[in-house]
Amino acid sequence: MPMLNLGILAHVDAGKTSLTERLLHSAGVIDEIGSVDAGSTTTDTLALERQRGITIKSAVVSFPLDGVTVNLIDTPGHPDFIAEVERVLGVLDGAVLVVSAVEGVQAQTRVLMRTLRRLRIPTLVFVNKIDRRGARDTAVLRQMAHRLAVPLVPMGTACGLGTRTARFVPGLGPAALEVLADRDDSLLAAYLDGGVPEARLRRALAAQTRSASVHPVYFGSAITGAGVPELIGGVERLLPAAAGDPDGPLSGTVFKVERGPAGEKVAYARLFSGTLRVRDRIPFGDGRRDTGTGPGGGGRVTGLTVFERGTDTRADSAGAGRIVKVRGLGGIRIGDALGEPVRAYAHHFAPPTLETVVVPGPGTDRRALHLALTQLAEQDPLIGVRHDDVRGETSVSLYGEVQKEVVQATLADEYGLDVGFRGTTTLCIERPVGTGHAVEFNKKDANPFLATVGLRVDPAPPGSGVDFRLEVELGSMPYAFFKAVEDTVRETLGQGLHGWQVPDCTVTMTHSGYSPRQSHAHQGFDKSMSSTGYDFRGLTPLVLIDALRGAGTLVHEPMHRFRLEAPADTLGALLPVLARLGAVPESTGTHALTCVLEGAVPAARVHALEQRLPGLTRGEGELETAFDHYAPVTGGAVPERPRTDHNPLNRKEYLLNVTRRTRE
Repeated sequence: MPMLNLGILAHVDAGKTSLTERLLHSAGVIDEIGSVDAGSTTTDTLALERQRGITIKSAVVSFPLDGVTVNLIDTPGHPDFIAEVERVLGVLDGAVLVVSAVEGVQAQTRVLMRTLRRLRIPTLVFVNKIDRRGARDTAVLRQMAHRLAVPLVPMGTACGLGTRTARFVPGLGPAALEVLADRDDSLLAAYLDGGVPEARLRRALAAQTRSASVHPVYFGSAITGAGVPELIGGVERLLPAAAGDPDGPLSGTVFKVERGPAGEKVAYARLFSGTLRVRDRIPFGDGRRDTGTGPGGGGRVTGLTVFERGTDTRADSAGAGRIVKVRGLGGIRIGDALGEPVRAYAHHFAPPTLETVVVPGPGTDRRALHLALTQLAEQDPLIGVRHDDVRGETSVSLYGEVQKEVVQATLADEYGLDVGFRGTTTLCIERPVGTGHAVEFNKKDANPFLATVGLRVDPAPPGSGVDFRLEVELGSMPYAFFKAVEDTVRETLGQGLHGWQVPDCTVTMTHSGYSPRQSHAHQGFDKSMSSTGYDFRGLTPLVLIDALRGAGTLVHEPMHRFRLEAPADTLGALLPVLARLGAVPESTGTHALTCVLEGAVPAARVHALEQRLPGLTRGEGELETAFDHYAPVTGGAVPERPRTDHNPLNRKEYLLNVTRRTRE
């Protein structure tokens, strides 16, 4: 039977997990619908998820429909866990975006829809909670058309809004033909010639939905079940089944890693091509690192689990289109390719912009804490664990305060570690201002390393990453030395002149040289006379930092795009406060008695703005914010970040820390 990997996405509290429960019940997978409030849902299995009533980790559950087997992936709705959503998007064939009929479009709704559109993932929209008091249908549809700015096809209407008897009445109205004809000239011509048969209209709807050109909209209630059968029908008829040749070369992507009962790694992967079997030895990795699993960076599969009818079962093999749990790959990481890397893992959402220092509680072993945080970072790489050996501190990068609470509770519940946190600080970055060049020659001046390294640093466009290039012949010295320089360049750029990461620049190697392998008669290899990788790893940070000094760097802080709706008569009180917080309104509009401000605000000031808003707007103000870009820090002292490396900014201190061998 064909497979469909379906994601359920939504803003927090839109009813996403409740809809998942209703879908599983309708498919006959569960006998009783779980409750988020009671902590009895199928997909929220973590104790903390049940306590807080929110989804923290993505979960997979399978159920059969008439013509397709659905692997349903329930994702977090809270913006603090957007990284968990990000990792799921790359494995989806289709999605259902849940919107509340009461609250309407929220900030996270807009972020999710923009990303789904950019990735061209076919998406249905389910407007939930039509049974709740205050539910709206036409107004929410208009709001989605305006705020999401995407073509929507209403699949029917809602009746009895705000009551337990609210229901969905299916039927394509004139609006459907108008939206579909805008994107299909032959359909428009047929309409002008006398009309379009409903069968043709539905074929056009399926084709345009599968190409992510339009988004069908259903209304209903996950609690009462209204509209859910029609949504299930839409999933069957309108979303594309998984593609892929089970006889082709193996290709898959890892989107989640967890630890098993014995501490072993268990990888969740989507297979795009080929067939994976137990005892297969397969290559995996991101193409740039050593996985530590021997020649070829591979591992042997010791166990496979597939998802069927609401549970996971052991299997000897799994083919293209499946989502599987894989055991035996010890060095596996999130984002790794299995077999041939046909799909590159990429970040779809903003990076974390906050950081906090983890403080061990009384009796907490620092080494155990270090290990626990390292394992958590394996499951969520964007936690970004950073160890400062000089100060004996460990910090983590975060999206928000709720995520901090989750890390704290996870360390306590799963590892028995009591921790606290210092205040949250903003994560900045550095960008080169101009071009800088530096070189140190082997056996010249004060260079204690048996290596020649010359580097030039140039600015690069935001988001382009670090590009390492060669202006020297690749055969001028052993490849391992070039690799040592490149790896050290990427590592050193984690801390620029002010201690912040330098994420975007071009680094070109302009000079290279080494001392060939030397040996004495009747003796072995003489390290004191021959270059090793140590020499290049030791010299590169000094040269790179000198080149960065020549280029100069500017510290940039994260900026959020904001949209603020408030009573028009409060505008006079809002504008001075926004100015003091460094917010820059770029557009101001007034609709009846409401004003709408849009602009940019430093991420460090968002929390303060959220706290001030109710008092300034009589509790009627609505604020949406999302990361947008980095901008140069203006005014005041340049923020500095304590270094955790051997400090190549101070040559004497650096050499004392890393040099084991000096020349006279």
